[in-house]
Amino acid sequence: MNSASLCWGSESSMTNLPFQLSIKCDLPEQQTETLTCKALLREIAGRREVYDARWGDKDVIIKIFSHKILAKYHLKREWRGLNLLRSKGLSAPKPLFYGRTEDGRWAMVVEKIADSSTALELFKRLVEKGEKLKLLKLVCRELAEQHKNGVLQKDLHLGNFLLANGKVFALDCGQMHFFLSEILRKKSISQLALLALSFGDIDSDTGAAEELCEEYALARQWQFNGQDKALFQKRLILHRIKGAEKGLKKRLRTGKKCLRISTNKYLAVFDREFCQGAEPDDLIKQIDSLMDKGQILKKGNTCYVSRTNWAGKDIVVKRYNHKGLIHSLRHTIKRSRAHRCWLNGHRLLMLGIDTPKPLAFIEEYRGPLVWKSYFITEYVDGQNLSDFLRDIHTTEDKRSKAARQIKEMLDKLRKYRIIHGDLKHSNILVADNGPVLTDLDAIKVYKWDWTYKIGSNKSILTIY
Repeated sequence: MNSASLCWGSESSMTNLPFQLSIKCDLPEQQTETLTCKALLREIAGRREVYDARWGDKDVIIKIFSHKILAKYHLKREWRGLNLLRSKGLSAPKPLFYGRTEDGRWAMVVEKIADSSTALELFKRLVEKGEKLKLLKLVCRELAEQHKNGVLQKDLHLGNFLLANGKVFALDCGQMHFFLSEILRKKSISQLALLALSFGDIDSDTGAAEELCEEYALARQWQFNGQDKALFQKRLILHRIKGAEKGLKKRLRTGKKCLRISTNKYLAVFDREFCQGAEPDDLIKQIDSLMDKGQILKKGNTCYVSRTNWAGKDIVVKRYNHKGLIHSLRHTIKRSRAHRCWLNGHRLLMLGIDTPKPLAFIEEYRGPLVWKSYFITEYVDGQNLSDFLRDIHTTEDKRSKAARQIKEMLDKLRKYRIIHGDLKHSNILVADNGPVLTDLDAIKVYKWDWTYKIGSNKSILTIY
């Protein structure tokens, strides 16, 4: 396994690598085994660490479970899962032994599959869609075998499949449920749709979707009918919505992609790439003066929009102004408009709807109240829809292409039950790569079809 690509943390929480580790075994027999941990593959703070290790003359993987209460339960669940998979004739790393480390933590040792990579690693390295689809079909066949044997993964993603010499191995067996009979059709199709989302634009690439369905149906010896295909499409939408909601939580905290800064005067979240090589505090302190020096796009009582430059980056800053105590109280309770724009921008991008990339949002506080807020995006070079359509240099082919792309964008909004709230020509930019949706603070997302239908009557766009 490629340890560099799986590394979660920069160093071991145990000690400097490499280090010796002794395990007093409970199974298969009571004795003490000594291993050399060579590299940290993954770490989830407070839950587990995974090491690439050496046991005698064998390369192995060690999982150390760290949860204060559930560590032993997590270990037993993983051990049982591996053994059950292998007893059903499914491919999984061989469990070797488990026990407790010298500091009292539970640890499990399994064989290391030589010359292997996770399906996620391989998928990211592939460029051609055909090659990606071929990889998904391979994983799809293994998923079908699991379902035929009554195995259901509760945490299904490409990172939980290991590939070596064209063979697929299951990982993270602690998140699997085992049944005496085959997984039922409805649940199987739901899991197939979840796997298919790995393809990225599978919901719009009907050819790839059909090929995956055919591959799975062939492995299960099924005939996919119209009802099955409709369920597959419905589950694609549902899983993508859930995935976006899960991803939005990560956009509000410090992590791999975002940096959160909080003081008694302001709260800010920055895209890490945006602030790389620069100090976010500097932008916060000088943001008003930067806006004044930039190209003023709009200056009103409610908001002030400026195109400016920071750290060599062409950006657009939208400031939502203070409009009284009641106004501040309302936006403190329901979150600021900049906060909503930040989440809505990321939501749209996750759902495949183009919008300027969100780079940061800042909330300025006076006591407990949000006083002003700022939303920062990348600058997108384009014309608003009205100007584009009236431009004498715009050919009929370009108009037709833009109209078709805008219809596709609106269809996606409808598919994911999203209403823009202020859908007009000036809030759609036509760029070289297609239409881009702007002004996101009035967006509403509906959970149910019937509530969406009520709200959708208020959102109408006339292209011509």
